[in-house]
Amino acid sequence: MLSSSVMAAATIVPLDLKSSTYADQRKFTISLNAGSIGVKASQQELFNMAVKHGFEAINVQAAELASMSHEEVKAFLKNMEFKKIKWGSATLPVDFRKDKSTFQEGLKPLPEYARAMQRAGVDRMNTWILSFDHSLTYLQNFKQHTSRLREVADILNDHGVRLGLEYVGPRTLQAIGKFSFIRTMAETKELIAEIDRPNLGFVLDSFHWYCAGETKEDLLTLTNQEIVAVDLNDARAGIPADEQIDGKRELPSATGVIDLKAFLSSLISIGYDGPVRAEPFNQPLRDMDDDDALSATYKAMKESFNLIE
Repeated sequence: MLSSSVMAAATIVPLDLKSSTYADQRKFTISLNAGSIGVKASQQELFNMAVKHGFEAINVQAAELASMSHEEVKAFLKNMEFKKIKWGSATLPVDFRKDKSTFQEGLKPLPEYARAMQRAGVDRMNTWILSFDHSLTYLQNFKQHTSRLREVADILNDHGVRLGLEYVGPRTLQAIGKFSFIRTMAETKELIAEIDRPNLGFVLDSFHWYCAGETKEDLLTLTNQEIVAVDLNDARAGIPADEQIDGKRELPSATGVIDLKAFLSSLISIGYDGPVRAEPFNQPLRDMDDDDALSATYKAMKESFNLIE
């Protein structure tokens, strides 16, 4: 039996963005993050998928960009321009959550990746904050995040790359560890302020925003420059926010549990101009053929955008 997210996507009425006043206000893009829906793809394959299914931007594979020659990058960018496909964001390849040696080893290729991104005109990278730890207290963890992420931000800033931090809202995940850590926008603001680097900002996720009990007013405290990337998801029906599971979500607008109209309206008000991606971690979607999963995801994104009046 298909999940509610897949059934909802199958009944979506196509949205004519060009006919709406909203189209004149929207600056953000429908971006393809294939890995989050269980689709494996190279950078070129991502581009091909985006063109075929209507996505407006693609996630960035920094290591692959670094392996391309100057001519290969030039040709790829020319094709992107011709098909009107923009860059989304890259995932930070550094594990800053574990021991010191793991962190330092992860830092080694980062300057090369950042240079490759700069060469290709990519200026966004994202990562996430684990909301618990088994050995570090909140303060110890806060200090470690501050020190390590400041080092990461400095490397990226040298190449014009912004770094977005995503807080993870579910209480069920935070409860796993002995010590709790950041799971709200307010706490993430404190961390960003302490790191104190101009290229540091947020990755907003509608699911985490909902699980953290936040509102449209919270979103409106941010500016476009403070938001690096956005994930758009819905939550499972019949489950209270405090009992939602991080790895079990729905495609945007599948259940209507999350007020995506308020969420997206806030992005319009802020003037956000970056990528918006679906990241449902939905097993029935992952079990679908790639083309079907891509089609269902794009249709769900379009339906969500249609909520804006």
